[in-house]
Amino acid sequence: GSSGSEDEAGPCAAAAAEAAAEKREQRLRKFRELHLKRNEARKLNHQEVVEEDKRLKLPPNWEAKKARLEWELRVQEKKKECAARGEDYERVKLLEISAEDAERWERKKKRKNPDLGFADYASAQLRQYQRLTRQIKPDLEQYEKLKEQYGEALYPTSDSLLHGSHVPSKEGVDRMVADLEKQIEKREKYSRRRPYNDDADIDYINERNAKFNQKAERFYGKYTAEIKQNLERGTAV
Repeated sequence: GSSGSEDEAGPCAAAAAEAAAEKREQRLRKFRELHLKRNEARKLNHQEVVEEDKRLKLPPNWEAKKARLEWELRVQEKKKECAARGEDYERVKLLEISAEDAERWERKKKRKNPDLGFADYASAQLRQYQRLTRQIKPDLEQYEKLKEQYGEALYPTSDSLLHGSHVPSKEGVDRMVADLEKQIEKREKYSRRRPYNDDADIDYINERNAKFNQKAERFYGKYTAEIKQNLERGTAV
C-alpha cells in the first residue's frame, strides 16, 4: 500500500515542480519585458528632453523661418520642373490657385491698411488728401442742377473769372464746417499739450529749455542725481 502512495506522490511532485518552474519563467519573462519597456521609456524621455532643450535654445521665430525656407525650397524645385518642361512658372502657379483662395486673398488685401507710417511730408499730405476725398459724399442732384444752370461755365478755365461767380449752399458750408471740426479733433489727439505741474522744480528759462531738461533727466538723471543734490545743498566740490 505504501509503494502505491509513493508512486502517486512522485508524478504529483514532478507536476508541481514543473508548474512552479513555468510560473517562475513567466515572471522572469514579464520582468524582462518590463525592464525593456523601462529602458525604452527612459531613452524616449531623454530624446524628448534633448529635443525640448534644442527648441528652447532656438530663436523665437525659428518655426516661421523654417516654414519660409521650406516653402522657398519647394518653389525653387517647382521652377526647375517647369523650366525642364518648358512651361511658365507664374502661369502654372496661377492655375493651381483655387477661386476660394483668390477671393480670400483679395478680401484680405482690401482690408489691409495702406498707411505705413510717416515717410516724408509730401507722402503724409497725399495720404491725408486721399483720406479726405474718400469721405466726401457729393450731392449729385445739386450737381446736375448746377450743370443745367451754368453749362460749360461750371468748369472754369484759365480765362474764367471765378470771383463772385459761385455762392455755396448752406448744406455745403455746414458739411465743410463739420469736416474741418473732425480734422481739428483728430489733430488735437496727436499734438496735445502735457499738463503743467506747479510743484515741479523750475530749472529752465523757456519752453524749449524745459523740454531739453526733461529729456536729459530721463536719460541721465540716475547718474547725476548726487551731483544735483550737492549743487542744491551747496556742498559740491
